[in-house]
Amino acid sequence: MQELHLFEYAVVRVVPYVEREEFLNIGVVVLCAKQKFLQSIFKIEENRLRAFCPRLDIEELNEYITSFEQICAGGKAGGPIGLLPIAERFRWLTATRSTILQSSKVHPGLCDDPQVMLMRLHGQLVLTRP
Repeated sequence: MQELHLFEYAVVRVVPYVEREEFLNIGVVVLCAKQKFLQSIFKIEENRLRAFCPRLDIEELNEYITSFEQICAGGKAGGPIGLLPIAERFRWLTATRSTILQSSKVHPGLCDDPQVMLMRLHGQLVLTRP
């Protein structure tokens, strides 16, 4: 049996009207520090987002997502936050904020492959609809 590793994840949400506290899940971010893994995955369904919030600026949202992904990847493209250690980048990305792009609380778990877990969580929490 493969060794299990502690991982943490958060769901990334679009919150067009912060004061209403309504949101749509559009992505997931996963950290597995032991494996030096920090990645996110997003699915933007423009028609669904427009039905939820007709005035939503999709181009601006895509810019926020690009920044999020660059911080996950690390390095200069992620700006000063992208240069931080992997766990600090994750904490910054999942910090409570009042903007259009927010994350859920952080949840822990165990996995043997964080990439597989990222895809599983994305399927369960973003792609699957009740």
